[in-house]
Amino acid sequence: MASISAIQHDSELRLYYNRKLAEGKDKMLAINNIRNKLIARAFAVVKRGTPYVVLQQHAA
Repeated sequence: MASISAIQHDSELRLYYNRKLAEGKDKMLAINNIRNKLIARAFAVVKRGTPYVVLQQHAA
């Protein structure tokens, strides 16, 4: 459920999901990829001990 919510509310993950679907990937495979990205984000935040920073806001 978190991955589906992330697809709806996070523009970066929505673009990634739509790109995978355009490549002809199965919807469930794309959702699993989103799950892995969310897990990687969570572990990176815990490992670094810093809050999550959206990189798109800092891009030029």
